[in-house]
Amino acid sequence: MPTQTSGLSARVVACIEGGRTRLEERRLPAPVGGEILLSLRVSGLCGTDLFKLLNRAPAPGDVLGHELVGTVEALGPEARGFEIGDRVVVPHHVACGECALCLRGSGTLCAAFRENLLHPGGFSDRVLVRERAARLAARKVPSHVSDEAAVFLEPAACVLRGISRAGLSFLDRAPEGKRPPACAVVLGAGSMGLLHLLVLRSVHPGLPVVISDRVPERLELARDLGASIAREPGDAGLRAVVKELTGGLGADAVFDTVGGAGLLKLALALAREGGTTVLFAHAPRGERADFELNDLFKHERRVVGTYSSTLAEQEEVYRLIVSGRLDASPLVTHRLPLSRFQEGVDLSLARKALKVLLVPG
Repeated sequence: MPTQTSGLSARVVACIEGGRTRLEERRLPAPVGGEILLSLRVSGLCGTDLFKLLNRAPAPGDVLGHELVGTVEALGPEARGFEIGDRVVVPHHVACGECALCLRGSGTLCAAFRENLLHPGGFSDRVLVRERAARLAARKVPSHVSDEAAVFLEPAACVLRGISRAGLSFLDRAPEGKRPPACAVVLGAGSMGLLHLLVLRSVHPGLPVVISDRVPERLELARDLGASIAREPGDAGLRAVVKELTGGLGADAVFDTVGGAGLLKLALALAREGGTTVLFAHAPRGERADFELNDLFKHERRVVGTYSSTLAEQEEVYRLIVSGRLDASPLVTHRLPLSRFQEGVDLSLARKALKVLLVPG
């Protein structure tokens, strides 16, 4: 039954000058219309959050955080489909679905998509979910799915969008027993790189996946999670291994989860003729690529940028998580209270943490 409350207080991790943060108390309005109020269970610290903090992008007062699982605490009078006590996973962006970009399949570039529908943000012990997100994007978490698995819905949907644009559909069209030798390469074995590995294994089982990173412990984890081969990017044998896996062709798709012109050159060197390089990560501000254009033109290589996810990718990832085909919870290395947010940032930047979840406390 829809329930209203008077305003409630929330503890939030607020941005201040210079990319720093502090914990502060705020008042939140009661949910109205179709809004829902969640009490935080877990919120994931994302590479985008780190990028914004390092580049001092947030305005003073902003609250970051967009990978969220919470418990329904209150409902607006027009909210439907949820009850008090439900566990809910919800992303922060929802496109309008009607503009010229949405109708062309570019919903992540829709003007309405830029609006943050989590107020004040995911790094808060109470979060108000605006009506459009509550109606279209919020989903109940079944009892058999852990918070640690559900919280990956939003980032895994972003990964799935890149995979869907990588030109791997030939794997599904090949007759049984006649699949051509193929492989994908993931540059970077941080949380997003390893999430690429897990999503690739869930949607293209049997596809060899090569992981490259400079941190030995992360390469070992990649092997444990099912990578066919895990090597450092400077290893002269990396390209030879990819060639061997693909009968001399090269990788069908290369996913850059690190960013920067140097990684793009490596990706293009690893990709086969007609292959796709997917740019998934932020590059340093102002950095420009420099490579031989004829390598793309004459060999029909593609470079694809991919950003965020639409409702379609979120729905598909939700099904994968609920079915058990995708469980990214092994990537979680730390659970920290909101009051230790900066510790989580420092651990992530020092590569001492893989995935940090912030919890109330």
